[in-house]
Amino acid sequence: MTHPAILILAAGASSRMAPRDKLLELVGDEPLLRRQTRLACETGCPTFVALSPYRAKALEGLNYTPIVIEDPSQGMAASLRAGLAEARKISPPALMILPGDMPDFTLPALVAILDGWQETPNKILRGQAENGQPGHPAIFPADLFDELAQMQGDQGGRTVLQAHPDRIRLFPLPGAMAITDLDTPEDWAAFRART
Repeated sequence: MTHPAILILAAGASSRMAPRDKLLELVGDEPLLRRQTRLACETGCPTFVALSPYRAKALEGLNYTPIVIEDPSQGMAASLRAGLAEARKISPPALMILPGDMPDFTLPALVAILDGWQETPNKILRGQAENGQPGHPAIFPADLFDELAQMQGDQGGRTVLQAHPDRIRLFPLPGAMAITDLDTPEDWAAFRART
């Protein structure tokens, strides 16, 4: 396989949005999680989504592999480990980790960062906002999968990034898409005012 797999992390409890679910809030006319998954599928890369069972209905009809996470309290790393284990079954050369709650990504941006990875496939490619701040997504080469599989708590891939600063290549993305996530009602209100 020449394409990275994409893993969308979407199993969190959305507790700061309660009683609403940030991943089911509408961006345009579709739930944020469906939009993110649709864009990932449209890249042509195999797409995996670690998600809470009640969110699966929002993704009906999309060509993705669900990884159901029953207990969101296990933290982001549990979703990452479960998704990675499923993705490894198809032996991808790399894994893009894409948070489910970031609404500014576009298909051209995802394709651009995937093309960027092809240029330096031994590097960890990490999205960067226009202001220089590192963000998402991150693409990890397969030789780092064992380290990713050791993650605990709510770390995501941060420990692996910290362990390999020499292998990180920052990839500029438009505006603030690499760092804009929507966790609270205030975040959503500001996003909707902007868009």
